[in-house]
Amino acid sequence: MSDTSDTQSDSAPTDTETSDIGHEIGEHNIRIFNLDIHNPVFIVSAALVVTLVTSTLLFPQQAATVFADLRVWTTESFDWFFFATADFLIVFCLGIALSPLGRIRLGGRDAVPKYGYSAWLAMLFAAGVGIGLMFFGVHEPVTHSLSPPLGVDPADTETARAVGMSTAIMHWGLHGWAIYATVGLSLAFFCFNRGMPLTLRSGFFPLIGKAVWGPFGHAVDISAVLATLFGLAVSLGFGAEQIAGGLQYLFGIPATTATKSILIVIIICIALASVIAGLDKGVKRLSWINMALAALLWLFVLIAGPTLVIVATIANAGVDYVYYLPRLSNWIGREDLDFLHEWPTFYWAWWIAWSPFVGMFIARISFGRTVREFITWVLIVPTVIAILWMATFGGSALDQYFADGYTGVAEAAPELALFKMLEPLPMTGIVSAVSVFLITIFFVTSADSGSLVMDTITAGGKMDAPVQQRVFWCLLAGLAAMALMLGGGMASLQALTIAVGLPFAVVLLCMSAGLLKGLREEQSIQD
Repeated sequence: MSDTSDTQSDSAPTDTETSDIGHEIGEHNIRIFNLDIHNPVFIVSAALVVTLVTSTLLFPQQAATVFADLRVWTTESFDWFFFATADFLIVFCLGIALSPLGRIRLGGRDAVPKYGYSAWLAMLFAAGVGIGLMFFGVHEPVTHSLSPPLGVDPADTETARAVGMSTAIMHWGLHGWAIYATVGLSLAFFCFNRGMPLTLRSGFFPLIGKAVWGPFGHAVDISAVLATLFGLAVSLGFGAEQIAGGLQYLFGIPATTATKSILIVIIICIALASVIAGLDKGVKRLSWINMALAALLWLFVLIAGPTLVIVATIANAGVDYVYYLPRLSNWIGREDLDFLHEWPTFYWAWWIAWSPFVGMFIARISFGRTVREFITWVLIVPTVIAILWMATFGGSALDQYFADGYTGVAEAAPELALFKMLEPLPMTGIVSAVSVFLITIFFVTSADSGSLVMDTITAGGKMDAPVQQRVFWCLLAGLAAMALMLGGGMASLQALTIAVGLPFAVVLLCMSAGLLKGLREEQSIQD
């Protein structure tokens, strides 16, 4: 056994090549107004986003039409590709974890993790799915149980509830986190074990060598920036909708587009403070607050709600999820095409679009973990959390509907589902207000985490780029979210996510091939 710092394989970057890598990256970086710009990634990415945002604001009706057509074409033509990619990555991640490659440590044999398990989990959970679970944790189990996929008869309530809950968990379980894990593991391995820049192009080095520092690498990083920004914009849109819905529910403030835009401005301002504070002082502390409040909210619903029903739902949900997963994740011969295109196809595109953002963020905080440990905590643990969350919140709402005849959640808009579920429970006003605050903090952590990632990519993989650049990307993400909401609402945001996710799915598959090759080379070095 030898440390990776002592020996390198023929295909891995040598000390000379690592120096060349730094030189190659440095050649593309220019300094303007104290900014460390990786030219052309920064300039092209910013120009494309500004052009799209400006065009959307100038021609909102035409933009809404184009975005709607784009979504229909992408989901109907490439649903199979999104499904195949997500299914493959689950097998890929589990295969690596169970193989001898799982023993490889990120950072070398003697590397020590910087963050403990609790802080590590808090940050990846807050950055990865916080807003999504708050928004869909009640809405999806009810929606899919009352209108179940796979041709299940809604009158068969037992089967419908099992399939509906399994569907909701599938959207937030193994498939999505396998996408994150693939990107995060690739970035962490090539950065910490090979001394390469923390940027998407590094994952292609085993496949195309130094060509990654040319136009191809620029295109990969630009696509990663666009995927991150528009994937983040969707989450900001969902967060703004739910916060606006909560304010209307609690205080009667109209949930108009103007209100949502003002909320985005306020949240981005708060996120800027966290961005300026940095990873440890800003994101880490907010993530701790997120996890603590989310855990308290979960415990409150568990205790104040139908506790025995929830416990039974949790036990059944895990089993049903495993049982129905092969059918739900199969696109061949499906007759429920409307569901297929409206829900899972969008979800896989959304997760893929978010993967550069969350993957890079997870990579930054995962130094010192083994590959097996990384996949377990990034793939399995969040899936368990999704089961607990969906079964508790969705299970409570379903019990209210079927046992008590309460239709508040079923008839509510998606952004109000959580608040309607809390309505029959004690202290509903206080708990709903806490929920609005929790959603806001999740909103902030997503914005500042995304800004850190876009800043790193556009600075050529540097993790200590000037703070002004993080501020720039944070502001641009907020402006993009507002512009796209004005230019067609959430439909526009979702359409762009799917469109950007399509080419990046190809990038993901290539990254998995490069990662496998790199890990095998690393194993031969350490054996």
